Amino acid sequence: MINFAQLGNDLYTGKRSVRFIENRRRWYIASGVVMVIALVGLLVFRLNLGLEFTGGSEFRVSTTPAGTSSYETRAKDAVRSVGSAQDANVTKLGNSTVRVQTEQLNDAQSANVRDALAKEFDVPTDKVSASFIGPSWGASLSQQALRALVVFLVLTMLVMALYFRTWKMALSALVALVHDMIITVGIYALTGFEVSPATMIGFLTVLGYSLYDTVVVFDKVRENTNEAFAGKRVTYAQAANLAVNQTVVRSINTTVVALLPTLAVLVVGFATIGPGTLLDLSLVLFIGMAVGAYSSIFIATPLLVTLRAKEPEVQQLEKAALRYQQRHGAPTSHDVAPHAHEAPEPADEAGEEGAEREGVPAGARPAVARETHRYATSGPRNQPRRAPKSRR
Repeated sequence: MINFAQLGNDLYTGKRSVRFIENRRRWYIASGVVMVIALVGLLVFRLNLGLEFTGGSEFRVSTTPAGTSSYETRAKDAVRSVGSAQDANVTKLGNSTVRVQTEQLNDAQSANVRDALAKEFDVPTDKVSASFIGPSWGASLSQQALRALVVFLVLTMLVMALYFRTWKMALSALVALVHDMIITVGIYALTGFEVSPATMIGFLTVLGYSLYDTVVVFDKVRENTNEAFAGKRVTYAQAANLAVNQTVVRSINTTVVALLPTLAVLVVGFATIGPGTLLDLSLVLFIGMAVGAYSSIFIATPLLVTLRAKEPEVQQLEKAALRYQQRHGAPTSHDVAPHAHEAPEPADEAGEEGAEREGVPAGARPAVARETHRYATSGPRNQPRRAPKSRR
């Protein structure tokens, strides 16, 4: 049986390592294939926009649970009998309400459809409500949603560039967000799920969640890579890969905790409540959070390493780190940080003898920066190291 607590500790300390950075081309290819499929689905099948976006007439029939048997066929037959709206969209809300959405109807056509539905479901006419939504309202809603998305992406780029002090981190995060948008929208197009205003709200919420997860990983990447530049013992890719390994368990746990209640709402919504704001919101959250967790681990950080690979300081760090690792028998992979038993840390100012006097065999400490090692132990971050006793 897998000990997840021990696994998480091993990933954090570097005893075990998943080669996220080394295998980044595989992640790029996999995401590229999925994105192409999503784009094809979007262009071929298009989004199933709700009545709020397209405009039209809506009818709701209030009946009994027993009266909703074969509701879809009966409702379409009733609408078709009056010669209007051949492509009616019929869904059930809760246990006893049937919703029928049609193209725009005039007053006379709307009255005929109401009478036909009331007769078909054997209810009084006042139990059938009719409403109309104009296409101009849907167009205004679409424009506002698009404007909000553009503003969100621009602000995200600026804030992350200022926070991390490098535009490449901001660009990597932005690409991960676009990746999430394309796949999520593509899933909606391929499955035919209806896009409602609640879907748009959930979509923007998902982008914020994905960005939060990416920022957490990037914070650890910045910390590890700064230590790498100072110590010259590990490459930029190795330090970034360690950062992803150190945060992957947290990302998975956070995502699972968020997905479980969302899944519960989905199951209850599909089984009993039916289409509505709650179901639309939970559906887009479930899809988007799962895709966002993937992109923060497999896309954002690997892409950052790719973007910075040609920088002179990163190349100099790689040369210095590889020379050090070759001298101390480090692994041949350039993207995996040395483990504690594979690459020793050189002695500090006290020398190897001082390390032995502290009770640590010479060459037994990991070659990752000292501060990262201290995070994995119980000692505080800035605890001074004990100087060796003077030799007489």
